[in-house]
Amino acid sequence: MLQNKIYQNYFIEIIKTFLTIVLGLSLIALTVRAVNFLELIVDNGYPVTTYFQYSILNIFGIAPKFMPLAFFISVIIFIIKHQGDSEFIILWTSGVKKLQLVNLILFSSITVLIIYLIFSAFLTPLALNKSRQLLTEDQLNSFLPTIRSQQFSDSFKGFTFIVDDKVNNEVNNIFIHDTNNNLKNFSSNIGNVSSTTIIANQGIINNRKMLLINGQIISSKKKEEVEVINFEQLDISLNNLSSAIIKMPKLQEISTLKLLSCFVKDSNEKKFCNKDAKKEIIPNLIRRLILPFYIPVVSLLCSFLLIKKNINLLERMTIYLFTFLLIVLTELFIRYTGINYQIRSIYIILPFALIMSVYLILNYKLKKFNKIYE
Repeated sequence: MLQNKIYQNYFIEIIKTFLTIVLGLSLIALTVRAVNFLELIVDNGYPVTTYFQYSILNIFGIAPKFMPLAFFISVIIFIIKHQGDSEFIILWTSGVKKLQLVNLILFSSITVLIIYLIFSAFLTPLALNKSRQLLTEDQLNSFLPTIRSQQFSDSFKGFTFIVDDKVNNEVNNIFIHDTNNNLKNFSSNIGNVSSTTIIANQGIINNRKMLLINGQIISSKKKEEVEVINFEQLDISLNNLSSAIIKMPKLQEISTLKLLSCFVKDSNEKKFCNKDAKKEIIPNLIRRLILPFYIPVVSLLCSFLLIKKNINLLERMTIYLFTFLLIVLTELFIRYTGINYQIRSIYIILPFALIMSVYLILNYKLKKFNKIYE
């Protein structure tokens, strides 16, 4: 009973440390990325609520990337802490086998593996797809934040503009060029217009409306004709503007089941299931479904720290280096799995082969040093 209680406390300690590290690293990364997300407000005119929702949903895409490293750090912290407190020596002298502790760490890694799979295969694509849907809804809150003095802006599809000066909601020397028919009803023959250019001396912007004063509307016709209309005052509605942000979901935002369906005959997902896209789909699926299985390998490599009672610094650094290299290389070689069959096959088989071989080597080492160090 006492041993079970100790193992339970050890398990909870490892998982709590792991979750704390993942959350901490994810929040740091999210803070950095959230600065870049500010362009949603500044350049594209989305409301603040959309910015915060988009940022929060992106943490589901950030967290899985830190899970292998976070588990590696949590296991190292766990082993070093209890070796320093001599708790493990008490366990060994009371008859507990080191292999039992190795099995506990391995069990912890399987728990992390399941958490990783739930995130990478289900939660992450769902959350990222939801964040993309937020951007597909044209929620232009105000046109004013997208305007900067003496800088061209093309934040909206087919709509380029520049102003010479901006003071509060008043702008001077305005130039607008529309090639997407966002500005309608400014020509006698709307269907024949290829582009519209508006030049004005002054303007007042109020949310999604613009009042222009003293200017010209220049409509370019498809038959190389030009129509010029002078105006003293012109009201423009900006409701038709559409953000230039990519609104089609990326591969990492598509559900795992849909990606898998690309390899089923007569798949209906023709948008992203073409031959070239499959080279990108394969690494994406391997990242979601195979990469998590390298986490038990990390736990077994870290368990080599338990073999000796007094492991020297060089041996520690060797174990740290090999484990860290495994994490780096598994991340690095994913991109090549879509273009090379041999690398893909090795990448899929390797974690299972390593789990069995490293566990057997570890078991042999523990038995070999058992009589001397326990």
